[in-house]
Amino acid sequence: MIFSIEDGSDMRNGYRLTLGTPATYRIRVQGRLNASWSERLGGLRITTRRRAGQIPVTTLVGQVRDQAELIGILNSLYELHLPLLLVQNLPCKSP
Repeated sequence: MIFSIEDGSDMRNGYRLTLGTPATYRIRVQGRLNASWSERLGGLRITTRRRAGQIPVTTLVGQVRDQAELIGILNSLYELHLPLLLVQNLPCKSP
């Protein structure tokens, strides 16, 4: 599993992530998750890709209110037995 913060450009622009700061994340899980789960997972956009002969991978992208909401989303994915592949904090569009 990979946890990452993009190239750090937000840090150079004075953006500082805190526990209560809204942030945009990309989360990837192994398996299929129906888009109808979006509302239960903080309104994140859900897309699933499946390549021939491979296990499907679902990507969730969107803004999360704070770290507590992020943990809630990750816990929900855990309870659905979807292994985490990636949790990525995406750069802020406007500092």
